[in-house]
Amino acid sequence: MSPTTRVLLDLLALRVPETGRTWVATLTDAGAGARFTADFAAATRRAGGAPLALDASARDQLSAAGVDWPLDAWGTDDLARVTMLVHAADRLPPAALAALVDDANAHGDTDERRAVLLALPLLPDGARFVPLAVDACRTNVRPLFEAIACDNPFPARHFEEASFNQLVMKAVFLDVPLARVVGLGARRGTELRRMAADYARERRAAGRTVSADLAQLAEEGR
Repeated sequence: MSPTTRVLLDLLALRVPETGRTWVATLTDAGAGARFTADFAAATRRAGGAPLALDASARDQLSAAGVDWPLDAWGTDDLARVTMLVHAADRLPPAALAALVDDANAHGDTDERRAVLLALPLLPDGARFVPLAVDACRTNVRPLFEAIACDNPFPARHFEEASFNQLVMKAVFLDVPLARVVGLGARRGTELRRMAADYARERRAAGRTVSADLAQLAEEGR
């Protein structure tokens, strides 16, 4: 078991309802077939959906395991599903893991698909999951878009410039705070600034307001 899986599993065991602790103890037995699918679907019922409410000690443990981005929007069910996927990555060959992730995303409900997106930065060979993540940016289901766009380092690490820029501009359209787009400062290039400036001009020409995030993205006033 990898150090990341161990930290996630220990954290989960402390935060699920008492009735779900036996289930958590069996999660590492789940394979990649029907048992995994059943446990993945049952995570909300078994682990609950309460906010993680991480304290400083938990944050330090996660950071030491390489999870150094905010998990404030996660619930205990998110943590359970992400832990299952990360543990699967410990055991499965790359092709089998990719098939498992694709299946969970294709056949899961919104909460299950959201957990897949949250897990992406913790899975090996991230490049193979870029098409899945880019497709999530096109969704009209806000929780799915926010799962990939907000507090998630995967896009900044793996997206090509055009895809990253489209994610950022969609965040602007949806009034998603750009402070939650991980790595934006390092990825804000000339083309993204131009796109933001064009959009700001369009809004002003239509008599609409320009948000502080959009103005900053366009580097207005500099």
